Amino acid sequence: MAGLRLGPLLRYTDGSCATVWVETNRPCTAEVRCADGARGTTRTFQVAGHHYALVPVSGLTPGTSTEYEVLLDGTRAWPPPESPFPPSVITSPTEEDGLRVAFGSCRWAAPPAGGKDPVGPDALDTLSARIAAAPRGERPDVLLLLGDQVYADEVSDATRQWISGRRDLNEAPGDQVADYEEYTRLYYESWLDPEVRWLLSTVPSCMIFDDHDVIDDWNTSAAWLADMRATDWWRERLMSGLMSYWVYQQLGNLSPDELAADPLYAAVRETPDGTDALRDFAARADAEPASVRWSYRRDFGRTRLLMVDSRAARVLEEDRRTMLDPGEAAWLREQVLDERDSYDHLLIGTSLPWLLPHLVHDVETWNAAMCGGERGARWAQRGERIRRGADLEHWSAFPSSFDALADLIAEAGTGPGAPATISVLSGDVHHAYVAEPSWAGRAPDARVAQLTCSPVHNSVPPSIRLGFRFGWSALARALGRRIARHGRCAPAAVSWRKTGGPWFGNQLMTLTLRGRSARLRLEQARTDRGGGIALRTAMERDLA
Repeated sequence: MAGLRLGPLLRYTDGSCATVWVETNRPCTAEVRCADGARGTTRTFQVAGHHYALVPVSGLTPGTSTEYEVLLDGTRAWPPPESPFPPSVITSPTEEDGLRVAFGSCRWAAPPAGGKDPVGPDALDTLSARIAAAPRGERPDVLLLLGDQVYADEVSDATRQWISGRRDLNEAPGDQVADYEEYTRLYYESWLDPEVRWLLSTVPSCMIFDDHDVIDDWNTSAAWLADMRATDWWRERLMSGLMSYWVYQQLGNLSPDELAADPLYAAVRETPDGTDALRDFAARADAEPASVRWSYRRDFGRTRLLMVDSRAARVLEEDRRTMLDPGEAAWLREQVLDERDSYDHLLIGTSLPWLLPHLVHDVETWNAAMCGGERGARWAQRGERIRRGADLEHWSAFPSSFDALADLIAEAGTGPGAPATISVLSGDVHHAYVAEPSWAGRAPDARVAQLTCSPVHNSVPPSIRLGFRFGWSALARALGRRIARHGRCAPAAVSWRKTGGPWFGNQLMTLTLRGRSARLRLEQARTDRGGGIALRTAMERDLA
């Protein structure tokens, strides 16, 4: 009998339609049936011996919330019998309801129930528990997961033991993920967590990858990539990472219309086994990164979300190094400026922060100059070693891209039709903060902010806390200026100041957008004296 292996995940919603993703244990017909009569059905497709479906649901009524169930070959598979959670629902808010956007990044899978959690309570588990306890209370309208949804290079003890039953861990890549099958294990471990499984079944989600979804510091530099390609395991790792990301994350980011026009999705569904078609796609994405677009746009009423690929779209050659290839940069510009008066709030989701602590920014800009040969070949060699050792590969490590984004944001936020707010949403750096930029000689009409929030569930070593606290200090800023002068670095196109944080811990930010107003809240997962977990508000303020 057909059964669920993973899911359901409620992914795309727009008021009248939705998509629900599932993985099943065999080929079957998957159906989503809503209490209000809305429904959808599709056959599963196969990749590498696994069976998946992305069920399009039509007939939803804006402004309503309806319970749903999942049937496989006509038999109910979700919700499970005697589930401790409320029914999963598809909610279709209207513009008058406003929009709540929760976001964060960097999530190690929580240990099994009863196991010791060395990094503290999981913010997603805690959010799930709060919603389940008051299902008619406040909940996000969409959850943005900004990278490191799985860690291919830092697996749990249980996964390490499972991998050791398949192959010799003394051979590369050791106890890291090697192939598609091992990637599926990461998703099972992360998304079968009961609280997270229910949360993702009832709150729509948008996702984008970061480095650990493939490997730490993925695409740091051309030299790094050459070294990786020289190994005998990298190609399979990268292809499996891209294939599994497309199946488990990217498909659900797309609207039904985008899916209908996607030739890869059609090819995978039309063949008995879509593995070869997907491998060919992943091979092309590796060989010709500019031929594939992972970035996407979602419009939620008068809020526009642009999720930007800041990993695979890079140009790595030192003499023309950019965060986004020319096609990707043109796409971003087009989406930002398209019918600008049709949105009140612009959200730019990029896994890596645009605005960093000033010392970190200046060191990354200096390092880019060194690696580019500003001080000669010997400094270029030193610079590459420093770049890899210190993870210097954020937006400021690509100075021309940093300035181009600053210019685009200023253009979008200025003049008639400008939105009320422009927010750059990021994670990666294992702490949270708010930074606000300013431009010399011009002040955008929009309120602009860098909103950084991570981790959802991960460690924050004392050295990271100390380093980032110091990085924001006046002394660090002066030190950074001296370092930048050594690199003969041009001043950045924008200046900025920290207006909140840094905060450390497992945490989520939530933006509440209503009309042209915006309110930001940071909540941290805490354990109370009785051993229970809860989200505690660490900061709340108006942005507009």
